[in-house]
Amino acid sequence: MTSMQKLYLLVPLAPLIGAIVAGLFGWAIGRRGSHRVTIIGMVICTIASGIVFYDVMTNGRLFNGPVYTWMLSGNTRFEIGFLIDQLSATMMVVVSFVSLMVHIYTIGYMADDPGYQRFFSYISLFTFSMLMLVMSNNFLQLFFGWEAVGLVSYLLIGFWYTRPTAIYANLKAFLVNRVGDFGFLLGIALVLMYFGTLDYAAVFANAPSLAGNTIEIFPGAVWSLMTVICVLLFIGAMGKSAQFPLHVWLPDSMEGPTPISALIHAATMVTAGIFMVARMSPLFELSDTALSFVMVIGAITAFFMALIATVQYDIKRVVAYSTLSQLGYMTMALGASAYSAAIFHLFTHAFFKAVLFLGAGSVIIALHHEQDMRKMGGLAKYMPVTYATVLIGALANAGLPPFAGFFSKDTIIEALHASPLAASAFAYPLAVAGVLVGGFYSFRLVFYAFHGKPRFDDPHHPDVKEVEAERAAAGQHDDHGHDDHAPHESPWVVTLPLVLLAIPSICAGWVIGEFVFGGYFGNSIHVVAAHPAIAELAREFRGVVPMILHGFTSLPFWLALAGAVTAWFLYIARPELPAVLRRKAGLLVTILVEKYGFDRFNDWFFAGGARRIGNGLWRGGDVAVIDNFFVNGSARLIGWFSTVIRHFQSGFIYHYAFTMIIGILVLLTMVFMT
Repeated sequence: MTSMQKLYLLVPLAPLIGAIVAGLFGWAIGRRGSHRVTIIGMVICTIASGIVFYDVMTNGRLFNGPVYTWMLSGNTRFEIGFLIDQLSATMMVVVSFVSLMVHIYTIGYMADDPGYQRFFSYISLFTFSMLMLVMSNNFLQLFFGWEAVGLVSYLLIGFWYTRPTAIYANLKAFLVNRVGDFGFLLGIALVLMYFGTLDYAAVFANAPSLAGNTIEIFPGAVWSLMTVICVLLFIGAMGKSAQFPLHVWLPDSMEGPTPISALIHAATMVTAGIFMVARMSPLFELSDTALSFVMVIGAITAFFMALIATVQYDIKRVVAYSTLSQLGYMTMALGASAYSAAIFHLFTHAFFKAVLFLGAGSVIIALHHEQDMRKMGGLAKYMPVTYATVLIGALANAGLPPFAGFFSKDTIIEALHASPLAASAFAYPLAVAGVLVGGFYSFRLVFYAFHGKPRFDDPHHPDVKEVEAERAAAGQHDDHGHDDHAPHESPWVVTLPLVLLAIPSICAGWVIGEFVFGGYFGNSIHVVAAHPAIAELAREFRGVVPMILHGFTSLPFWLALAGAVTAWFLYIARPELPAVLRRKAGLLVTILVEKYGFDRFNDWFFAGGARRIGNGLWRGGDVAVIDNFFVNGSARLIGWFSTVIRHFQSGFIYHYAFTMIIGILVLLTMVFMT
C-alpha cells in the first residue's frame, strides 16, 4: 500500500476513530476530551482531504481500487473500495471542511447540553458515513454510506429524545427515506442483474452496449432498461435529497440541534443524492426520459418549496425550505446534463447555507432558544458579527453578484435555457420565478430578525401576542426570551466558524471558469454530444468579471433585487402590511402554511391508512380468527365435547350398557358400509 493509499484510508478513519472514542469512552474522557478527540480527528481528515485534493488536481493522480473483499458469491465480488478522482476529491474537501466548522461551533452551541459527548460522537460518525459514500467505487459501498447517513441522521434529528416532536421528526425522516431507499435498492439490484457486477468502472464501460435493452415491468409494458435503472436510482435521491414528493421529512428535521441542521442540509446527507446522480452520469446520459423526469421533479421542488419559506416564522424552517429550493436547482441542473453546474452549486451552497444555519443558531443562543422571528427584531446592533455573516449568506442565497450563489445559480438557469430537452420549457420559467421568491425569503429573514424595532423585550407587540396566543392554544409554555439581560454576540467558538464560512460564501464562485467550463472534472463526469448545454455556455463564457457585469443586466438579478426590495418594503418601511396581506390572501396563505397539504395527506392516507389496516387486521385476524376461532373456539369445542361425554360417565350400569350397544351399532354400520 502506497503512502497516498494510506492517506485515502486516513480520511474516513480519522472521524470514525473520534466517534468511537467519544461514544464509548466519553464518560471517562469528559466533555473536553470528547470534543478534542473528535475535532482532532476532523482536523486530520480535513488536512488529508486537502492533500488528496491537491494531489488529484495538480499531479493528476487518480485511484480506483479495492480496500478489501467483503464477500464472494459465484463470480461476483462484493468489495469495499475507493474511487479518488476530481469529483470525489472535491466532495471530500467540502464535507470535511464544513464538518470541521460544525464541530468547532458545537462547543459553544451544545455547551450546557447533558448529551454533549454523545452529540460529538454522532456528528463524527455522520461525517465518516458521508465520506464512505463519496469515496466509494462500487454500488455496495455506496449503499452502505447511503444507509449509514440515514441511520445517523435518525439519531441526530431525535437527539433530544424527550421531546415528542423530535421523535416524530426522526421517525418521519426514517420512514420517508425508506421509501426512496426501496427504489434505490431496486435500481442497484437491476444493475447487478444485467451487468453482473457492482463496480462503477465495469458498469459504466458496459452501459452503452445495454442502452437498447428493454424490460417488461408489467405484461405488455415495455420500458428502456436504462430508463428504469436511472429512475429507480433517482427515487433514492428524491428521498435523500428531499425532492418532491419525498421532501416532507427535511423541514421537520429542524427538531434536531442547529449544528446538525447545518451539517445535514449544507454539505452532507441532502447532497448525497446530487452527488450520486452526477457520479451516475454515464448511465443517465443514455436516457432522455430519466433526465426529463429529474428536471421536472427539480423544478417543482425549487419553486413550490421556496413559496413555503415566505410564510414561515421559525428562523430555522425558513432556511430549511430554502435548502429544499436550492436542492431543486441542483436537481434541475442534473436533468439538463449540467452536472458540473450542479456540483458547483452544491459546492457554493455548502458554505452559504452553513452560514445561514449556524447564524440562525447563534441568534437562538442569544435569545435563549427562541426560534420564532416574530419575537426577534433589531438584533443587528446586538450581534454585529452574526448579522454580517448572515447578511453575506442571504446575499449568496439570493444569487446576487458577486457572491458565490450568483455564479452557480445563474449558470443553472442558463443551462436550462440551453437544454434541448422538452422538459426545460417547464423547468426554466419556474427556475426564473424561483429567483424572485428566493430574494424575498432571504431578505425577509434578514430584515425581520435583524432590523426594525426589537420585539424580544416587548410583550405588548402584536407579533409577540400572536406567538403567545398560538403557543397557549397548543398547550405550550412560553419560557423564551424573558431573561433580564439583552441579547449579545455569541462566543468565538460560534462566530469563528461563521466568519470562516462567510469568506467562501463571497468568493467561492470566482473559480467558475475552471470548475464548470474547464476540464476540472476530467472523466469523472460524462456528457454526450446530444446534451450540449454546458458546452454552449462555455463558448460564451468570457471570465469572472464580465460575468459579474453581465449579471447586473440579467433578468435573474433584477428579480432577486425585486424580491429583496419587496422584503424591505414589507418588513422595514411598512411593517404593518404583512399581517394585512396574510388576512387578505386567505386561501393562498393557508395553502402555503399547510405546506400544500402533504403532511395532512400523509398522516391521513399513509399513516392513518396503515393504522386502519393494522386495526382491521387486529380485529379481523388477531381477535376474530386467532383469539375467538382458534384459541377460544377450540376451548369451547372441548368444553362442549366434555359436556356431552360426561353424560356417558354417570356411574349407572344401564348408561354403560346403552353406550356399548350404540358403539356396536356404529362399528357394524362402518363394516357394512365398507
